[in-house]
Amino acid sequence: MSGLKIVMATALLYVVLIIGGISGSYGQLSPTFYDETCPNVTNIIQDIVADVLTNSDPRIGASLIRLHFHDCFVHGCDGSLLLDNDTANGIVTEKDAGGNRNSARGFDVVDRIKAALEQACPATVSCSDLLTIASERSVFLSGGPGWTNQLGRRDGRIANLSGAQILPAPFDTLDLIKRKFSDLKLDPIDLVALSGAHTFGRGRCVTFSGRLFNFSGTGQPDPTIDANYLKFLQDLCPQGGNASVLTNIDPTTPDQFDNKYYSNLQANKGLFQSDQELFSTPGADDVIEFVNKFSANQTAFFESFVSSMIKMGNLSLITGSDGEIRLDCKRVNNVLVGSGDSGVYVSSI
Repeated sequence: MSGLKIVMATALLYVVLIIGGISGSYGQLSPTFYDETCPNVTNIIQDIVADVLTNSDPRIGASLIRLHFHDCFVHGCDGSLLLDNDTANGIVTEKDAGGNRNSARGFDVVDRIKAALEQACPATVSCSDLLTIASERSVFLSGGPGWTNQLGRRDGRIANLSGAQILPAPFDTLDLIKRKFSDLKLDPIDLVALSGAHTFGRGRCVTFSGRLFNFSGTGQPDPTIDANYLKFLQDLCPQGGNASVLTNIDPTTPDQFDNKYYSNLQANKGLFQSDQELFSTPGADDVIEFVNKFSANQTAFFESFVSSMIKMGNLSLITGSDGEIRLDCKRVNNVLVGSGDSGVYVSSI
């Protein structure tokens, strides 16, 4: 636990720099939304994330922020990724999309957090806000910046499997991934800053093995991979080997939220094609500029990352009386009104 405290103390240096510029309300959200109804919401979430991070799963911070990304990129930040298949309500889960299947993780921790919130503040905190806070606390607990969360989202009652099939992918070209971000009104700075979340976490061989032996049908490895790093990855992920083997996305400081991701790109040690193309694509000055800037200045990265996280977290909001406050993040609310066969199901929260 002492190591975690050191990381938290380091991160506090950046909170003061960042909070001041974003503490007001943003769109229809407010940083004070739960001040009266669930004042301990952040502490409840932080305690659980810290416990898991320290005692059982050093990957959980990266996993939770990835859930937030993949939720917001499909139909906005509405908790839709968390829904299981539900024939009665016509829900086909986004968890089975290519970018999520056997990859998205941390749902058990979300369930644990939700249970704690329901005990402390029943029917109050949405699953979409849960993911927002858990992502921010994950970054903070891993040495990154803390910021004031904008809150008040409500949960949707649908999933969008087809939308989840076109999530940004690790083998996307720069042009394709820029278009996916642009479709959500996220600009090249947002792309470079949010990609910096790959400064922690793990990647499976299947997500980068296409670069190692026969890149784009050339019969040769991706020429943008550092030779020593290529040898390491080829040994880890041989042709015909186990596609589920994991490696660190950031080979330098794998569990620390810092700016080493960008210096890795400069050294041709980006694990995913979509990452390395931010630096190695000829003529991509609009993104290379920010790779260089963030590599040289961690504070600049942290400030841009926070700004882009808040911008992403404001996508396609459900607020007010729309949607619902899900009682179980895995399923929509169905509350039986009346009794016997005459009862009907309605969403009431």
